This record gives sequence, C-alpha cells and structure tokens, in this order.
Amino acid sequence: MPIDPNARVEVTAFKWVPPFAQGFVKDMRIRWALEEIAIPYRERLIGGIFEDKAQDYFADQPFGQVPVYKAEGVSLFETGSILIHLGEQDERILPRDASGRGRAISWMIAALNSVEPTLSSLMLVGHAGAEKDWVDDAKNAVRPFAESRLQMVSNALGTKDWLEDRFTIGDLVMIDVLRSAPEDQLVAAHDNLSAYVARGTSRPAFKAAMAAQLDAFARNNPDMG
Repeated sequence: MPIDPNARVEVTAFKWVPPFAQGFVKDMRIRWALEEIAIPYRERLIGGIFEDKAQDYFADQPFGQVPVYKAEGVSLFETGSILIHLGEQDERILPRDASGRGRAISWMIAALNSVEPTLSSLMLVGHAGAEKDWVDDAKNAVRPFAESRLQMVSNALGTKDWLEDRFTIGDLVMIDVLRSAPEDQLVAAHDNLSAYVARGTSRPAFKAAMAAQLDAFARNNPDMG
C-alpha cells in the first residue's frame, strides 16, 4: 500500500537514524500492520533518535519516541496499543473470537514484555560497554537469560508456521523482536525460529513496510544534503 499524503491515518517516524538502526525503528511494526490490512497512511517525520524534539511533541508521545498513530481524532503511542487498535479494525491481524483475540494479544505482550527486554539488555550492555574491559563479562551474564527466553519461544512454536493457527499481531511483534536480536546465533540456534523469522519477513506487507522506512531515511540522509 503506497504512502498517501492525503491518507486519514498518520504515522510519526524519525526522518533519519544512523545506519545500524535503519530497518529496526519501531514505526516499522505499525507500517507492517497497515500494509497487512491495506490501509494507506501518511508520514510525519521528526528529528532523529538523538535529536531534541519539539516540546509539543511530548503531548503526543511523553517519552519523545516513535511511533505515534493519529486518525480521525484518535491519537495513540506505544506499538502495542496501536496494533490492538488496528487489529480491532480488521480481523486479518486480530481474530474476532474471544479466544483467538486473547491469544494473539497475549503473544504480542509476551514479545514486548518477556522476550524483547532480554534482547535489549544484551544490546545495551554491548553498546554501553564497547571497548570497556568489563563488556564480555557483562554480556556473558545477560546472555543466558536471553537464550532461555528464546528456547521457550522455540518450544511454544514447535513445528507450527505461526504461534497460533494463523498470522496475527502476536507474530508480527514476535518476528520483529527476533529479527532484531543483537547476536545472530541467538535465533540461529533454533531452526524453527530462523524459519519463522524468514516466513514473516518474506510476507509482501513486511517488504513494503521495510522499503517505506528505508526510503524515508534515504530521502533525509544528512550526507546527501
């Protein structure tokens, strides 16, 4: 679904981030969901990760992060809340039956609360400790917890294509979390998780969302000014 400057839905994203973060900024999750349900959207691009934000932006996002979603009087922040809102509009990403809906939301929250923090901790230790003599010990202390959580996800997935009986917002977030793992071998250690991530990232909606995010960065590359 092409970006439409006249679309009713607006997604706020960073106009540029350093190369290491490109393709991984969390507006990607909202772009992907919108592509899955064929809802066009317009972009509001703001300063990058390390730039000061306009004071009025904190009324939209109290932490100065992205994304923010706006449409027809609704203004939301945090990817989880936005994805539930979008899922309530289209059963292609959130089942209508109570059990299916609840399981999809549970998996989404698990990805955000039980899996992503362990991987983020490992990444932050690596960045904060770069060139420090304590970094390897710190990473070795954190890594087993991340490995344990990924083993649990692998066990739950088993031989299925998706965490439940079809693709949902639970898979969308879990796949985005897994593909962002700071050490490739964490996911590669599990054949089913590697296949799961490949299955998700091969979806046309994911590819379109990725292309849109990278295009925004390319258009605003400070080195091309």
